[in-house]
Amino acid sequence: MKPKVIEQEAPQQYSLRQKALAWSVHFFTASGIVAGFLSIIAITQGEWRESMVWLLIALVIDGVDGTFARLFKVQSVLPNFSGKNVDYVIDFATYAIIPTFFFYEAFYAENLILEWMRLPAAAAMLLTSAIYYGKQGMVSEDKHFVGFPVMWNAVVFYLFFIFDFGYWANFILIFVLCVLHFIPIKYLYPSQTQAHRSLNIFFSAVAIGVNLVILVLYPEDKFYLKLVSILALSYFAFMSVYKTYFYKQ
Repeated sequence: MKPKVIEQEAPQQYSLRQKALAWSVHFFTASGIVAGFLSIIAITQGEWRESMVWLLIALVIDGVDGTFARLFKVQSVLPNFSGKNVDYVIDFATYAIIPTFFFYEAFYAENLILEWMRLPAAAAMLLTSAIYYGKQGMVSEDKHFVGFPVMWNAVVFYLFFIFDFGYWANFILIFVLCVLHFIPIKYLYPSQTQAHRSLNIFFSAVAIGVNLVILVLYPEDKFYLKLVSILALSYFAFMSVYKTYFYKQ
């Protein structure tokens, strides 16, 4: 009796156009590091607004590239290339290293931090961010960040452009947020969290839009724009408490 032969399906072949579209998504993702580099240049020139605009552009790229990846089936079309690894490299640069450099230079230049506070706070930001990235379970099964996510770009934006805290408040807040990296509070992952997805995306869009307007108008101070930005931030803070302690799936 002849052994039964199990036929295997031939791997799907993708067209040149499909591969080109998939590669274009990877290059779009990679463009975030160019935005980050332009942010560094702006920091060295003392252009605080321009620097933060580039970091905001990098944030938008990171927020929408996953949608394009799913749309063009990038993982299937290019199975031997990891866009996720590219994303990790860019995220650490634009969410940790460059915002820390912004803090180190801009906060001191604008008298928002004392000179002796600069290096200890910057070192804490970088060290805890690096350790956080190595933590197992950084993202929960229901797609929330566990512990305060590495989003120092948002932190330095709010401390520099929205709030008007003194030296000590800025210094202490940095260390409080460093500790919160390792407290198991659940934080929204706006592009991934499915529960209340419409609200999450709405408030994310509001925050990005109003913060961009604030940057365009800077140094002109519009109270109502800051209020909208703070309300959007408050939504994310409220959802963190709600999802951690009260929400039942």
